[in-house]
Amino acid sequence: MVCAQEAAREISPETTFRTDTRLVVLNVSVFDNEGKIVKGLPKSAFTVYENGEKQEIKVFRQEDVPVSLGLIIDNSASMRDKRERVASAAVKLIQASNPEDEVFIMKFNERQVLAKDFTSDLKELERSLRDLDATGETAMRDALRLGIEHLKDAGKKDKKVLLVVTDGEDNSSVETLQHVVQAAHQNDVLIYAIGLLGAEEPRSAERARRALEQLTTATGGRVWFPNDVAEVEKITPEIAHEIRNQYVLAYSPANPAASGGFRKIGVDVNVPGVTVRTRSGYYAGSR
Repeated sequence: MVCAQEAAREISPETTFRTDTRLVVLNVSVFDNEGKIVKGLPKSAFTVYENGEKQEIKVFRQEDVPVSLGLIIDNSASMRDKRERVASAAVKLIQASNPEDEVFIMKFNERQVLAKDFTSDLKELERSLRDLDATGETAMRDALRLGIEHLKDAGKKDKKVLLVVTDGEDNSSVETLQHVVQAAHQNDVLIYAIGLLGAEEPRSAERARRALEQLTTATGGRVWFPNDVAEVEKITPEIAHEIRNQYVLAYSPANPAASGGFRKIGVDVNVPGVTVRTRSGYYAGSR
């Protein structure tokens, strides 16, 4: 048990993270065996490992902080009959999110278009989401890479998140999946995804599923594969709820070298039956 005074000392709402602090910051989601968010755990419940070596947690908190959020929306021809439902679901996500979030919208087919730059104006975002003209092919990886760059260059919040909604296999990107994951690791970006793959040919759907799972697992996000587009409107508020109820842990690496390539991260929670999600690692010297 942790007394109230100790818990208060563990949580520092004034904490901000700068790129020169040499802190590794983790956004950590904890779920019970029914898939519900577990709240209120103390710092003592968490253990962080880097390349298998235990690390000292320097910062710990669970609070609802505003984020820089990018909505990466598939605008290819196959999305034509799904676009209204997807737009409504995206609006529900924004409505359920922290009102101080800043959000941009990027639409993609074989090209990427910044439909709306960062704003907190719900009406402006809704207008952009409704203005979809589904044509062309699917270049999801290229859109995600561009979205990561936009978060890095223009996002003002410490916490950065992308949600990609797509209905098929990427068939026209130049970027590789590995490069997108590396860029997300280097810029501390969480990736969530919704894959509407029911109409895809089975082999293509399986390849798309694996790609979305790899992206989200590596960055600490989650992916959903609803059987029907109507289910998306129930999923997006769940994503907002998770983002608003994550634990933030930060540590200074026991190995202070600013090089050494990719370092694996593991987080354990000493509560039976829980599932923990966070990013799989980071690149030393990339920050």
